[in-house]
Amino acid sequence: MSLLLGTAAPASAHAVLRATDPADGTVLRTAPRQVTLTFSESVGLLTDSFRVYDPGNHRLRTGPAAHASGRSDTAGVTLPARLATGTYTVAWRVVSADSHPVSGALTFSVGERTAAPAAPPPERTENPVTTALHTIARYLAYLSLALLLGTAAFVAYCRPPATAHLRAPVLAAAATLLTTTAALYLLRTPYEEGTSPATALTLSSLTRPATTRPGLLLLVRLGLLVLAAAGAALLRARRIRLPRRAGLAAAAVSGGALSLTWSASDHASAGIQVPAAVVSATLHLLAMAAWLGGLAALLWTLRRTTAPAALPSSVPVRFSRMAFASVTVLVVTGVYQSWRGLGSWQALTDTAYGRTLLAKLAAVAALLLAAACSRTWTTRMARAAVPVRARVPEPAMGPPLPPERPPGPAPAPAAHLHLLRRSVLAEAVAAVLVLALTTLLTSTVPGRAATESARPGPAPAGIPTASVTTIPFDVGTPGGNGRVQITLDPGRVGENSVQAVVYGPDGGLSTVPELRLTLLLPAQHLGPLDTKVTDRGGYWAADAFTLPLPGTWTLRATVRVSDVDQVTVSAPVRVTR
Repeated sequence: MSLLLGTAAPASAHAVLRATDPADGTVLRTAPRQVTLTFSESVGLLTDSFRVYDPGNHRLRTGPAAHASGRSDTAGVTLPARLATGTYTVAWRVVSADSHPVSGALTFSVGERTAAPAAPPPERTENPVTTALHTIARYLAYLSLALLLGTAAFVAYCRPPATAHLRAPVLAAAATLLTTTAALYLLRTPYEEGTSPATALTLSSLTRPATTRPGLLLLVRLGLLVLAAAGAALLRARRIRLPRRAGLAAAAVSGGALSLTWSASDHASAGIQVPAAVVSATLHLLAMAAWLGGLAALLWTLRRTTAPAALPSSVPVRFSRMAFASVTVLVVTGVYQSWRGLGSWQALTDTAYGRTLLAKLAAVAALLLAAACSRTWTTRMARAAVPVRARVPEPAMGPPLPPERPPGPAPAPAAHLHLLRRSVLAEAVAAVLVLALTTLLTSTVPGRAATESARPGPAPAGIPTASVTTIPFDVGTPGGNGRVQITLDPGRVGENSVQAVVYGPDGGLSTVPELRLTLLLPAQHLGPLDTKVTDRGGYWAADAFTLPLPGTWTLRATVRVSDVDQVTVSAPVRVTR
């Protein structure tokens, strides 16, 4: 929850791949002994984190996946001692520190690229059924937590005259939270491995989550819910009524512990300033629950109120104060979390995280507008209910003036109550949208990590590499988008070989009728120089192309996908001496 709360790209996750050794697309003179990936945060390893395929698209036997040199932000696998000449494909999948899986693929070549490279194996993407069930369970868990904690805060602080009608939604929220937590635990292994939900009941799927932090936190959440339910049942059976302060303290401790099981496993648990982020996220979640869950309780109470006299004006007035305090906490913690997640103003529009955050801010603005209307009608109800004393009879001549209305609190007008119901309903609709965007935001790569992943990383030490540039393109027609991967070997002044591979929208190799590559050096007003690449049967290449000067060149690629559809795209490339 933010304000209210060059290799293959990762799939719907938050640990971003920063570097690989060997680098993606590299042509090596000697075979590497291992493949190492470096991420933006610590990652967990699966039993099948790496799959390596040889030039003939046969899977190689490799060692087990492990962290490199004890660094939790790396993942590596040992390769066979002897690798044949050609292009190898590495498919990988790990779990980021904030509980989301990361998957992708890279290629490297030994000696030379395969003349007619085999199609890379399909990347292990998320199972759509598992992903959908996991997302639904996460959303329902957020919703039920807000309703459960918010109703408790509403009853404790706003003190409605009757609470029996709130028992049904509270029990439903508790049952939903318990069920969705159990479902999230069962789906944990299939979600991480991208497999079918049918594998959730295997022995390994049931035991593996207990060895990971996200799984342990789900078990803790289950334990807290069971203990809270048992305690409430015991007090009810013995007809024990806790003092108000003791009840508030117990609710605060239980709510804080439950909220901590979320913040310790999501965005706040990875990245910069983790302790402060976990505290901020916990307070953010509690404030969200108090406001939105209390709002649902108020709406439920207003729907059961048939006459204005049945609802004291103090109830909506107290809720208005609680909502204002919650919004204050949300703004403070939300600003901090937005800064932590975005990292820059540019990420607000250039990343999926930033754009989702903007959509959520728009929903929050609508929610605040509806809340302002509710506050207006609440204020009018309070004014209408202010006790009025009878006028004191005049001691002088003349009869005493009658009182303007009977002494004591006056019921709020029915019109005010009706308008309050409508504004609170509008708040509730906006709140549902905010929760949906919150769930989406927790499954989106933070802008800070996405921006850092776009920065070029250092070349792997000790391994001669070529200059690899990947340029996306889109000709504006169905199926007319993809990317071109261009390799300059060795990427220095002098004679270079040029090789280019075109990938289609699905990430597989694509055949295009024409590809033209040129280079310009704007600083020296040099170019364009045509590389004169030719089709070599699956890829494009030029055996010899001379780069006369060092500097930052502009590499232009003109891709023609049909007789009439083509596009020219460009990217900078650094040429050294």
